[in-house]
Amino acid sequence: MLRIISLNLNGIRSAWGKNVLPWVAAQNADIVCLQELKAQRADLTPEMLAPDGMQAFYHCAEKKGYSGVGIWSRQQPDRVVEGFDGGEFDAEGRYIRADFGNLSVISLYLPSGSSSPERQAAKFRFLDVFFPQMQALRAEGREIVLCGDWNIAHREIDLKNWKSNQKNSGFLPEERAWLSKVFDELGWADVYRQLYPEATDACYTWWSNRGQAWAKNVGWRIDYQIATPGIAASAVEASIYKAERFSDHAPLIIDYEYK
Repeated sequence: MLRIISLNLNGIRSAWGKNVLPWVAAQNADIVCLQELKAQRADLTPEMLAPDGMQAFYHCAEKKGYSGVGIWSRQQPDRVVEGFDGGEFDAEGRYIRADFGNLSVISLYLPSGSSSPERQAAKFRFLDVFFPQMQALRAEGREIVLCGDWNIAHREIDLKNWKSNQKNSGFLPEERAWLSKVFDELGWADVYRQLYPEATDACYTWWSNRGQAWAKNVGWRIDYQIATPGIAASAVEASIYKAERFSDHAPLIIDYEYK
């Protein structure tokens, strides 16, 4: 069994103070993908650099207190790659890849466009440059799992208030159409949806800090494990952990019968 966890930390130091490491250690995960570190390498403690005896790899943003992704693994990867094209988004620390035999696992953090029109324009630029990357990954012929905060709710059942969010970043028609092309044209699989095609309230992975979103479960499903068909077909169970809160996101845990 292969257990992969994806979690947006909203700050690794903040999540550390909320006991994220003891929780991860108890999950017996093989690979953990982290997003939004909000830390530089110099900020990472020895424990963060070797969490629970796992290998840890980070791609930090150049800007302080911003973005950043990481991968923890029980097994030493054959290769680790930081960034995907050397462009503007690699400086923001949004992509790290680890290869294990014929399997690659990628931790990904798509830009959010909710803070300003400028950031939404940057998000659209990211989608433009990342689609060819998704094509190239498929062409490698490897089994690949891309874990992360995609900052897009794909379908109406993926968020509570879909009607009122149709003109808001994260549920714009263009964003949703981009994800549809990833699935329908390139053949990637949305692993959680493959297992639970009709899940609604139970599927949310992020809640706004405004109002009573968490208390009322007014959530969005924006964290995904998107995989090549072979390994996607081996997924047997997925869960979203909500008993404790390490950030404004909840961990997405998926078990694969993959060796």
